[in-house]
Amino acid sequence: MVSQTQLANAIRVLVMDGVQAANSGHPGAPMGMAEIAVALWNRHLKHNPADPKWADRDRFVLSNGHGSMLLYSLLHLTGYDLPLDELKRFRQLHGKTPGHPEYGHTAGVETTTGPLGQGIGNAVGMALAERLLAAEFNRDGHEIVDHYTYVFLGDGCMMEGVSHEVCSLAGTWKLARLIALYDDNGISIDGRVDGWFTDDTPRRFEAYGWNVIRGVDGHDVDAVDRAIAAAKAQNAKPTLICCKTVIGKGSPNKAGTHDVHGAPLGKDEVAATRAALGIADGPFEVPPDARAAWDARATGAGRQAEWSRRFSAYRAAYPELAAEFERRMNRELRADYAAKSAEALQVIADKGESIATRKSSQNAIAALAPLAPEFLGGSADLAPSNLTMWKGCREIGPATIERGGNYVHYGVREFGMAAIMNGVVLHGGFRPFGGTFEMFSEYARNAIRMAALMRINPIYVFTHDSVGVGEDGPTHQPVEQTATLRMTPNLDVWRPCDSVETFVAWQVALEHRETPTALILSRQNLAHQARDAAQTAAIRKGGYVLKDCAGAPKAVIIATGSEVALAVAAQRTLAEKGIPTRVVSMPSPFLFDRQDAAWRDAVLPRGIPRVAVEAGVTGYWRQYVGLEGAVIGIDRFGESGPAAQVFEYLGVTTARVAEAVESVIG
Repeated sequence: MVSQTQLANAIRVLVMDGVQAANSGHPGAPMGMAEIAVALWNRHLKHNPADPKWADRDRFVLSNGHGSMLLYSLLHLTGYDLPLDELKRFRQLHGKTPGHPEYGHTAGVETTTGPLGQGIGNAVGMALAERLLAAEFNRDGHEIVDHYTYVFLGDGCMMEGVSHEVCSLAGTWKLARLIALYDDNGISIDGRVDGWFTDDTPRRFEAYGWNVIRGVDGHDVDAVDRAIAAAKAQNAKPTLICCKTVIGKGSPNKAGTHDVHGAPLGKDEVAATRAALGIADGPFEVPPDARAAWDARATGAGRQAEWSRRFSAYRAAYPELAAEFERRMNRELRADYAAKSAEALQVIADKGESIATRKSSQNAIAALAPLAPEFLGGSADLAPSNLTMWKGCREIGPATIERGGNYVHYGVREFGMAAIMNGVVLHGGFRPFGGTFEMFSEYARNAIRMAALMRINPIYVFTHDSVGVGEDGPTHQPVEQTATLRMTPNLDVWRPCDSVETFVAWQVALEHRETPTALILSRQNLAHQARDAAQTAAIRKGGYVLKDCAGAPKAVIIATGSEVALAVAAQRTLAEKGIPTRVVSMPSPFLFDRQDAAWRDAVLPRGIPRVAVEAGVTGYWRQYVGLEGAVIGIDRFGESGPAAQVFEYLGVTTARVAEAVESVIG
């Protein structure tokens, strides 16, 4: 009979040897959480190592992602496609065991973690998705959505502000199937945390509305097991299990100190740890009986087979619901999406409304929502300004969440919103979008970066996109945000100029499978731009000729958003002077840059001077206009005043665009 200590020590062996082999890593938390991992992974976690994407698996998130060797050890021991050789290659180039867990890179890793606090945010999103899917698809006697979300987290996650945002919402939403196990070891890289972290964490979570289980000995597998069982037995609140542990447990000279937090034990201490634990095996060696006790493949296959039988019965009883569930979990668009969205685009084009693109966005949402029931909209307390709500959306709140819904009020929690949206995408079944003013994308920036890094596809609705915000002043007027968002790899940033471009932006965002999208939208009304069918189709290429001239142009004006109208007006002014110009609208440089050279050269002919205009920092546009071109923009913070006056004062005007064209053509 294999003891719980032997199971825990199997983890410790793999962790300390992997970190030592890499001469880099964090052995402390994994060694200290070994018994917690035994209790959860060996007794409770519902998963199938042979099918890491099984829809009704429990989700597991290692929020303290620096302890990645804990997760890799568990995946290896339970039977995932992660051979021992990969653990020996911990933190090595092109290995499957990178320094922090990476989604899509290692089988069984549910999300990329490392930036502390975001893992618990993702877990809240996963638990939210589970509850909403259950409300939408489960029927009496047919519970096809029936799983938990578990998360490990440490003091670092607790200190990061995003944990406050997301855990407050989890309590408000009563996400009872969210169970967090807190590794309370009192140590961070700088030393004992009682010099800078004296929160009463249990009371904090009780204030959020969580079920808190205090004082669990994190090295007592049975005690942790009982706590998890108690958490699952209640169905009213998310649960925090406070596990008191010793960081680096097993190390005779470094356990309980910050020395074991983020550095290898060292060869001598590894040997001393083996001796202290009574382990005679060599590096990376796990006794066969311990391996057999950890192997979850047979149990997992049986659990998935049982669920498959239940799903077959569900399909027989509710064939349409079953097909819709599978479509959404497979992240596929509806079969009629392309034709019907094209029809909706034509309606928008025929209307030709001159309205703010934030309003154009709301119209697009309303038109697309019937085609995308997976929409899960929301805003960080700015819905009346972002216009993210639509007629017929169903709001989610503490009293309604068990009935489902498709619109989330995140409150003033931009970072939390973005982290939760990532978790919703990773769980599957929904396509989240969330809104705030573009300026406050700064609060959400790291979660946006994580979405781009993971190649997942949330949609951000960022309104009030420029100094056109006017009277709110420079605190609310983005000038550098659009450019810095564009500089994020794999983030598609759209700044449309009218309703037609806005609708196409929404279409493309929905169709992206591995790319998040940021929609940069105006507060003020923007003029409708007339186009033919070919130009409308070309919007999808990210940049296209909107207004051309007879014969060869002497200059090309590139513009986005509200400045497209300025460019068109400047073209008319220049034409009166006998200077033919071309106006290029470039709502998505991300997509334009991915077109073939023939398209790019046709839109921006080589050898013809270029001027770019956008109400933001100018440096970004140098890649398109060159050093010999000109950029009309704003390389300073804004001013408070009526929008038109602010644009005039800062020099973003038709006259300046025309002057710039004349200057570059000499």
